[in-house]
Order: sequence, then structure tokens, then C-alpha cells
Amino acid sequence: MNRRQFFVPTAAGALASVYAAQTDLGLITPVIAQDGQEPLGGQPPAGSTCSIKDFDYQIKYQRAFEAVLWNIPAIAIYSFRRAAFTDLGAKDNDIIAYSAPATPRLEAITANSTTPYIASYTDLRKGPAVLELPVAGPDGSLYGQVVDAWQFTIADVGPTGLDQGKGGKMLFTPPDFKGTVPQGYIHVPSPNYRVAFAFRSVPAPGKTATEAYQYAKRLRMYYLSEAANPPEQKFIDPANERYPTLPFYDQRHFEDMHAIMSVEPVREHDKVMMGMLKSLGIEKGKPFTPDETAKRAMQQAAIDAWYYLQWWYDNFPPNQLYWPDRHYASLLQTDANRTFTFTYDDRIDLIERAAEYFWCTYMPKVLTDNPGTQYLMAMADKDGKPLQAGKLYKIDVPKDMPVRQFWALTVYDRATCSFIYSNTNRTTLSSYDTDSMRKNADGGVTIYIGPKPPDGLESNWFPTAGKRPLPAMRCYGPTEALNSKTFKLADLELVA
Repeated sequence: MNRRQFFVPTAAGALASVYAAQTDLGLITPVIAQDGQEPLGGQPPAGSTCSIKDFDYQIKYQRAFEAVLWNIPAIAIYSFRRAAFTDLGAKDNDIIAYSAPATPRLEAITANSTTPYIASYTDLRKGPAVLELPVAGPDGSLYGQVVDAWQFTIADVGPTGLDQGKGGKMLFTPPDFKGTVPQGYIHVPSPNYRVAFAFRSVPAPGKTATEAYQYAKRLRMYYLSEAANPPEQKFIDPANERYPTLPFYDQRHFEDMHAIMSVEPVREHDKVMMGMLKSLGIEKGKPFTPDETAKRAMQQAAIDAWYYLQWWYDNFPPNQLYWPDRHYASLLQTDANRTFTFTYDDRIDLIERAAEYFWCTYMPKVLTDNPGTQYLMAMADKDGKPLQAGKLYKIDVPKDMPVRQFWALTVYDRATCSFIYSNTNRTTLSSYDTDSMRKNADGGVTIYIGPKPPDGLESNWFPTAGKRPLPAMRCYGPTEALNSKTFKLADLELVA
């Protein structure tokens, strides 16, 4: 009996195997009848052959690759939570407060190392959560965001945030909340159950980083059910500990994805992707059960997605550069609505969303035309060539940078977008360091980035320790000259 006559419906994997086998044997090949009468369409052109040898692997690989791009905002914030719980021993509502600016031991995406960080995580399946904020003033202030499980900002905090620097109690409620919000709370409904925040404790004029740390310890976080008698606040200081918050780009990426999808509500526009994830063993309410083919596909897809995003940045869209005749890009690449969801009435831009969350975390809810900070990332040297490992570069920083507060140059590892471990562990040079640096005749400084410093210029040098550099010029309190782009920062130049 002919195999084509004996075809019966099978499970998806078996069906793929049947088609692959038939294709290999030439049993399914488009042909044209001798009398020339065939339906218009319905099959590939005559003489076509199938390029796929293993449909089961191919479909799982494609779905896994797209899933990585789709899930990057959520995976990045979940990685912070996972590392806090497994590496720092934190629990929900504990507050991570750095007693000093971060070092490379904070393995995080484009973190800053000039002001101490504060972070916490909560799970609203246990009920609404309260965050008590201190008043901004002569003792200090906070700047940062509270985000949901997709890392979309649900509240900005600080003088320009929801609390307007007046402090108070924020109440975060879960997506299924049906209760009444008590008086005296700033209500922040969350579309997801897991919520996280990251703030910077900004020292007030004349205050030190130690005082900024003490100011941060005025924060409190607890569940609303505990409001009558809040528990003693637990603070964790990881200043001298490794806090590895970077996403994994191997099969573990999908283990984390399952941990997210098992908890959070499914949005209408994500149902198609959730259907695809089922073939990878990721299904809401069920254990993670990938078969061997799915494991191979997920491993390779996560690796390839990382390489794809590196390629994307090596081919950064010229129209998105900050100045058309320079090679800097803003770290904060928004969608057309000046937000960071990349969601429109007719589509979601998965690639641009993935690219933004690949190199940045904790974005503001809306990017204004006059932001309080500007982060300019060096994408190439002055000749437009991508920066390379093992090369020495220099950048001239003028004496009068267009900032009201300070500037800070930080150099990251291009591969991870995190700080570079080195013999010095230097991560940042800023306007606060210029007195210890060799200055140019005009009062500005030249900063060198590479494997070795020029003779006698160690104080003006960033060690790259064999890594490909990603320099970032942070401008705090940018003036109109920078926001209007009338000021232009010199490009990096290749020295050797």
C-alpha cells in the first residue's frame, strides 16, 4: 500500500516526522499533471524541495528564538529577583540597600556607580503591599521606578515622581483586587503579581554617600495586612557581595521564563506566544516539561538571540543616533509614544523592545523632552568603526560640560552591558574626580579606555581587561545645550 494512501492524522511531533520522512523519500513533490490542468495555488512551485530535515526541531527553535526576544523585559527583571533570593538570601519586602556605590560585584545591566542603589521585591498574590517613602529634602532624596513583572513602570518615585518628593505610603494592589483602598495611601494598581523597585539614594548638597545610605534606610515595605503593626524592616547590604542579576543566555533562560509565566496573568496580545510556548514545555499551571528536542532548540535559540542583539547594536540605526554627525546613542530608546512598552494599537515592536531592555533596566514611565539625566552610549569611534577589545581609545571631555550637577563616564563590557572586573575594578570617572586627573591646557580632561594606560596617565584611564568596551557618558542635570543638542560631545578616537 502506498504511504500517501495510508496517511492518518498524528500528534504534532509525529506529523512533522512523517512529513520529513516523506520529503526525504520524494513522496511529496509538487508536480504538474500532463494535461496541464491543476488548481491555481495550494502547493509550492513545480520542482520545489523542502529545506527542513527536522520539522520538530525547526519549529521549536523558531518559537524559542522569538520567545527570547518577546520575553526580554520580563526575564531581565525576574533575574534581579531570582539572584536576590538565591544569592543574597532576600525575601519578599526585604530591602536591598547599598552602603556605598556599586562595584563590578553588582553584575547588572548598565548600572551606575556614583550613587548607592536600593531595591526590593514583593509578591501581590499574598495581598496588597505598602511602600513607605521618606520626604525629599535637606537629608536626601530618591530617584527611581517601581515596575511590574514585565518591567513596565507603574510608578516613578521622587521629586518628579508620583509622590512629588513629599513622601507618603504607596499601596500596590494585585490585578484581581476587589477591595477598598484605605484613606491616606497613594494607590498604584499593578497589572501583574510580582512587583519590583530600584531607587538611587541621591545625596543632598553637602551630604556624603554614607548619609545617603542612612536616608535610604528610612524606607519601609510590608503587606497591607501587617499595617497595624509592621514587622521590623530587614535591610541587606551587598556592597561587598556578588549580586549576579544578568539574564542567562542558555536553557536556563527558559526555566526563568516558565517561572514568570506560571505566576503572571496572560495578556490578550500574548496569547499567541503562550500557545507557541506550549510546544517548549512552558504552560501556565503545569511543570516545566521540555522534551530533548525542545532542550536542544532552546539552548541554541538563547545563544543565537544574544548574538542577534549584539549584531543589532553593531548595526545601530543611524537615524536613532543622538547627533547625526557623532556616534552616540541615548541609552533610553523609546517607542513613538515616548514610553518603553513599544505597544501600539496595531502591533508590538518586539525587536526594538528587546534591544532596549537588552541594555537598559528600570526606565521612566514617560521620557520627557527635558529629562533629568541623559545617558549617551558610544557606539563607534569617530570614523564610525565599532569599538574593539584590545584597542586603546581616548575621549576629550571639555571643562564646561552642559550639566547642572555632574557628569560621569562609565565603561561597561559590551558583551554583558555590565561593569568590567579588572585589577583596579574602576568603573567610573566623573567630574568629582578631575582634581586627581591630569588636565588639558583648557581645563578639560582626556580619558583613555583600553588594556593599558599611556605612561603617567593611570588616573585618566579605564582598564578594559580584554573586554570590548561600551562607554557611557552620564549627564546629571543636563542643560538646555545638551537637551537641544546644540552642544556636541567629541567622539572616541583610536590611539593604538
